[in-house]
Amino acid sequence: MRILSGIQPSGVLHIGNYFGMMQPAIALQAQGEAFYFIADYHALTSVRDPKALRENIHRVALDFLACGLDPERAALFRQSDVPQVTELAWILSTVAPMGLLERSHSYKDKLARGMLPSVGLFNYPVLMAADILIYDSDVVPVGKDQKQHIEITRDLAVKINETFGKVFKLPEPRIQAAAEIVPGIDGQKMSKSYGNNIDIFGNEKEMRTLVMSIVTDSTPVETPKDPSRSTIFQLYSLFATKNEIAEMRERFQKGGTGYGDFKKELFQKLWQYFAPMRKRREEILADKSYVDSVLIRGARRANEVANQVMQRVRSAVGL
Repeated sequence: MRILSGIQPSGVLHIGNYFGMMQPAIALQAQGEAFYFIADYHALTSVRDPKALRENIHRVALDFLACGLDPERAALFRQSDVPQVTELAWILSTVAPMGLLERSHSYKDKLARGMLPSVGLFNYPVLMAADILIYDSDVVPVGKDQKQHIEITRDLAVKINETFGKVFKLPEPRIQAAAEIVPGIDGQKMSKSYGNNIDIFGNEKEMRTLVMSIVTDSTPVETPKDPSRSTIFQLYSLFATKNEIAEMRERFQKGGTGYGDFKKELFQKLWQYFAPMRKRREEILADKSYVDSVLIRGARRANEVANQVMQRVRSAVGL
């Protein structure tokens, strides 16, 4: 089984990234042949500072490795180190119906948030389809909000197969439920775009301040509270044991504990959970060449597969 996933280097990684993409990807690396790319081509739709982009790429790789990615099991590489993906994106675009792309939820959402309607933004699902198909991917772990991109990928693969014969296998989505339940400090889905994120490797003071700023209602200390409506409880549930979750739920429903105390407990859980990863991160930073060497090895492995697929595609379409 070949597994494919990607993450954008558009800023510092946060808890939503960890549970939505990184943790599932790290778990899956033991179940098959994993290809994980840092989507720098995709990031160009929003990042305009070349220095920041390069720093973000390096930091994403560093943080991924610190969180447990094993480069002996999974290929980690820059998207742009496999230039064949843009060639495949063009070939896919020649069969992509305009209506299919116009119905993209992601495109509509980004326009609603004020992003300019560039061709790159509109064509984003085609490049994503190329990312997936160029490695003959079997499984693509995604959140529910990304499922449409896999459907578009399958539609484009079918278009090519119907036009030129059997060229692509059809990848299957593996829905990651956790990606949908990581709220930010304002209660919306955690996102750098919303400015409501808690960074994985922020310093202690920064993380504490963000946790203590989580938006709550005005329910008095002594009054019972609804844990299902609490951002604090939802975040705590990601890190705590079943018994700890049950105990906090009971205290919410009983009353007598204020949100401030619950926030302090959440901070302690967060800080303790990422402590081993902070230590591993410092160890990696001590070897200045390690991250680059991992990306080079990953790109070499990815190119071997991409070249084989592109030979098949070029032959099929007549190039």
